[in-house]
Amino acid sequence: MQKVLITLGICILLLGILFPIIKKLPFGRLPGDIFIQSGNTSFFFPIVTCILISIILTVGFNIFK
Repeated sequence: MQKVLITLGICILLLGILFPIIKKLPFGRLPGDIFIQSGNTSFFFPIVTCILISIILTVGFNIFK
């Protein structure tokens, strides 16, 4: 359990350090993401981004299995 928590902490730390670089990637603004704006209301659902992240995580977990 300690190894999992340490690994998770290191991953969160790396994401925090790399956030300025990650922020510039086009994730969240891909074609196919749903964005509806009407008056003062807006709705955003990044369906393509979710699918892409799911595929990347699945491949990564299967490689390190």
